[in-house]
Amino acid sequence: MNSIIICTIIVILAPFIGGLVYGIERKVKARMQHRVGPPILQPFYDFMKLVDKRAMIVHSAHAFLGIMHFIALWFAVAVLIFGGDFILVIYLHLMATALLIIAGYSTRSVFSHLGSNRLAISALAYEPVLILIAISVYLTTGSFEISSIFSMSTPLIAKMPLAFVALLLILPIKLKKSPFDVAEAHQEITGGAEIEYSGIFFEFLYTAKWLDYVFCYVLVYLFAANNVWLGLGLVAATFLYINALDNSTARVDYKQMLKFSMYVALPIAFINLLLTILK
Repeated sequence: MNSIIICTIIVILAPFIGGLVYGIERKVKARMQHRVGPPILQPFYDFMKLVDKRAMIVHSAHAFLGIMHFIALWFAVAVLIFGGDFILVIYLHLMATALLIIAGYSTRSVFSHLGSNRLAISALAYEPVLILIAISVYLTTGSFEISSIFSMSTPLIAKMPLAFVALLLILPIKLKKSPFDVAEAHQEITGGAEIEYSGIFFEFLYTAKWLDYVFCYVLVYLFAANNVWLGLGLVAATFLYINALDNSTARVDYKQMLKFSMYVALPIAFINLLLTILK
């Protein structure tokens, strides 16, 4: 009962937790660049400023798709935290991405279309790796239920180290960090698929990014199973790795990103799957 209450609280506060992570990330990145950086609560200040912005609606379906993107992603985070079916988590996550892609295509903006194209390519780059990781979890635990991971006596990272490496390789793609921030690429396509959103409707996409942080770092935490300190250590190390990579690399183009995923991350995940089968 206590675990259910804790999970419920985490799910409800997931956008707030993600906002704090984003605020800390901006502060850490600033320090890495020898700047003072904004306050940790700056994302929430930005959120409040967006409330006063006038909402310009391209059309009702465009606004609706943006809202549903946020809701579907929140459901994916909820199923993940409650230890539900891993395949369902991946499906909900992919559906959330697809809704944003369709929203980008529904406008007449060339930048929005390019953003949707690149977002679709990004999903093609990381989703197969997530599926292979889910299959490996099934072969290791005998179940697709994420809760089965926490019944293991040995942390998942000890049984599937290559899966963890594959996850680390695709996280920058999922979080749109350098060198794989091709889906937004502010210098080229001015923000990507979300460019036509404004005001309260943009807030749904802005907050959805915070949920992405929670989604990704919970996936990292799963590799520690029921070892809390190991889980926190993995999350902290991954956080520093992503920000160090983001601050020290230049963006590659979408073709290079896809090749990296297909020729590096995906083979590593597949080798992990083969080793899991042979055990």
